[in-house]
Amino acid sequence: MTVKLHRIGGIVISIVAVVVVATALGSVQIPLGDILGMLVSNIPGLKGLVNADWPLAREVIVLQVRLPRVLLALVVGGGLSVSGVLFQGSLRNPLADPYIIGVSSGASLGATVGLLFFIPGGLVGFGALPVFAFAGAMVATLIVSRLGKYRGRLEPTSLILAGVAVGAVLTAVVSFLMVLRIQNLADVYLWLMGSLSGRGWQHLAVATPYVLAGVVLALWLAKDLNVYLLGEEAAHSLGIDVQHLQRWVLIIGSLMAAACVSVSGVIGFVGLMVPHALRLLFGAEHRRLILHSFWVGAIFLLVADTIARTVLSPTELPVGIITALVGGPFFIYLMKRGSGYHG
Repeated sequence: MTVKLHRIGGIVISIVAVVVVATALGSVQIPLGDILGMLVSNIPGLKGLVNADWPLAREVIVLQVRLPRVLLALVVGGGLSVSGVLFQGSLRNPLADPYIIGVSSGASLGATVGLLFFIPGGLVGFGALPVFAFAGAMVATLIVSRLGKYRGRLEPTSLILAGVAVGAVLTAVVSFLMVLRIQNLADVYLWLMGSLSGRGWQHLAVATPYVLAGVVLALWLAKDLNVYLLGEEAAHSLGIDVQHLQRWVLIIGSLMAAACVSVSGVIGFVGLMVPHALRLLFGAEHRRLILHSFWVGAIFLLVADTIARTVLSPTELPVGIITALVGGPFFIYLMKRGSGYHG
């Protein structure tokens, strides 16, 4: 029990440290002491303990610009990673993730259609965006599932190839719609490459409930996914309805990916790299894998986004470029190593 508490404490301290450092970095450098003071002063009952001697402009930058973006990076990174765990576990293939099998592209198309044709401005309207993204993700999932079936069963290799093809088509449709309705091509570029630029508290409020609910539901499926690792026949013999399990995994994984895409655009490879790397370190027990994937994926995307907004400061790169530069070689490595699922 003590060891577990120490581990949890270490994880919390690591996340807080990365959040503070990421919030301090940017085109305007802000001392770490000021960051900590601002955060503590906003905790109920602790404001009187801090001497607020920093400029108001710094507080606005931290609390209204950087902090919501930093927290959103944690939520999106964690959500995409857990979604990857679900897809890889259901398909028993380390190459499966929301980006590779086309779910992210479907969510992107749904969100784009919602933004351009249906959703009014404001927080209330924006709050409906994940619904459109989820609808697009489910349509993409259904198409890819149909194309990836062989003799009535999902065939992992066929499904991944179908996902790549469908994803490419859907991305082209998104590009066409955005160019058709929005003249600013920079918006198209940032959306398709994945970016957290300009994101605020309202985006965090939209994505967080869906991602947290998805994590809880993923933990609920963890035991069945562990049994499924033994193979379909063994899972059937132990009372697992494999078709039912795969259906739930696709729904929950698509919901989480859709919520993330609705606020960040398409960010690739997070759900591919993080679960697979942690599976090598901690094994394939899904409850542990889900929990570790959430916090490691959160930190990974936060670090990637911090690099994206500081490496060429004051110019920002889409965070999708950073994840692709890391994830592309990783994907090639997995393909060369063999696409079978090794638990």
